[in-house]
Amino acid sequence: MQETAESESQNDCGSNIVDELSDALRYIGDVSYAILPKDLAHNLGDLKKSFLTTIRSLIDKDIEWVEARVAGGDRVREEWQQRCNQDKSEGAPEPIV
Repeated sequence: MQETAESESQNDCGSNIVDELSDALRYIGDVSYAILPKDLAHNLGDLKKSFLTTIRSLIDKDIEWVEARVAGGDRVREEWQQRCNQDKSEGAPEPIV
């Protein structure tokens, strides 16, 4: 029972450290915008959001391209298998009865 209490205490300690680091990073981010004039801070935020939206769009298009290539590869593989099976059946000798 003591081990469970110790592990819970360690998990709480780890969680507290992560929370404190997150709070510190959030504060640094807030300060980085607070030192700028309000209009400039908002314009910079809009610019960053626009940039990230463009990156997201490019990533989505790349994912769609990869999915289409994988589907196309499946289609070509099936065509090759059909041709291979067709060539085997056409070139096979007639069974002797």
